[in-house]
Amino acid sequence: MIKPIKLKINSSSVKDFKEGQPLITEAALKEKHVLKEQGAILELLDEKGQFVAKGYYGIQNKGIGWILTKDKHEKIDQSFFERKLKQALEYRKSFFQDLSTTAFRVFNGEGDGIGGITIDYFDGYYLINWYSEGIHRWKKEIIQALTKVVELKGLYEKKRFANKGTYMDDDDFVLGEKSPCPLIVKENGMNYAIYLNDGAMVGIFLDQREVRKLIRDKYAKGKTVLNTFSYTAAFSVAAALGGAKKTTSVDLANRSKAKTIEHFQMNGINDEEQDIIVEDVFQYFKYAVRKGLKFDMVILDPPSFARSKKHTFSAGKDYPDLLEQAIQITEKHGIIVASSNCSTFNMKRFKDFIAKAFKATGDQYKIHEEYQLPRDFKTIKEYKEGNYLKVVFIEKIS
Repeated sequence: MIKPIKLKINSSSVKDFKEGQPLITEAALKEKHVLKEQGAILELLDEKGQFVAKGYYGIQNKGIGWILTKDKHEKIDQSFFERKLKQALEYRKSFFQDLSTTAFRVFNGEGDGIGGITIDYFDGYYLINWYSEGIHRWKKEIIQALTKVVELKGLYEKKRFANKGTYMDDDDFVLGEKSPCPLIVKENGMNYAIYLNDGAMVGIFLDQREVRKLIRDKYAKGKTVLNTFSYTAAFSVAAALGGAKKTTSVDLANRSKAKTIEHFQMNGINDEEQDIIVEDVFQYFKYAVRKGLKFDMVILDPPSFARSKKHTFSAGKDYPDLLEQAIQITEKHGIIVASSNCSTFNMKRFKDFIAKAFKATGDQYKIHEEYQLPRDFKTIKEYKEGNYLKVVFIEKIS
């Protein structure tokens, strides 16, 4: 492998790394001109040349690499990755024993000790997500480590480091046998269709598992439910199975309708009794206000950033306005499920958005539940940005 590069770091960063900060930024380095080939191992030294930590060089969003160990003598090789994977699998042992759920995360980046990579499990098939060219340089060692510690039916990968973390559209199959298309997985007894080799997204966001269960088991019965930015309508499926009176799923993508119908049908739900609308969510809000439509539950789970012909949405800036529009079409004592996966603001700031929106409409509200990432999406307190998910169940009081 590439010879380690010794780099001195700023005194303020020494303390951060010793306390467990896993992300290496340019600002932490005294010199960066020596960084050329991603994947290189970095030995970080204090101003006196004393060892602080060891990591790798890999450009990802705001960082240029991740800390891997604070042990000077620990080698970064296949055995290192095997140890990390075994620890991650042991932590999730109970998930493999739960027959009602066959899709979950088995390795969550820096939460499991290796930033820049996640691994998901889909009923015997594994999917590796690579978030930088740097960690992808270790592909051979990581895949060999994975195949030593698990029995897998097949392995897929997604490279998400082309342009600002975007997905590289390649053949995603790596080894083993190819999965059925779709691959049907279970989540708390619900069925979902997974496509492992069909673009950047596979058909379901695993981090919302607990939220879908709560909607099904506690909030949906007898309710009219509007699911916005619905994608493949996983929330709508949960609501319908929970006894919702009717679901309305709205998404701008044309392919969302066929995916939604597929999900309804594989769960024994009559799709013709549900509304499936291909439209810009913001335009639908205007339509709903114009027609006087109101819902008992409105689910808001927009992407962090989205652009249509008429709208550009940025969660950090526009979420209060989005929520304001949702409040207008929510019945009195109705529930709004407000969700965001944007990592640039925390739960406290998200609650400020909620307060701002309700102040603008003049309505009162009560927060019933709040969620962040589930247990399989392991995070560490030293890197708060890693716990990106924020979900709040809000009752509109008046």
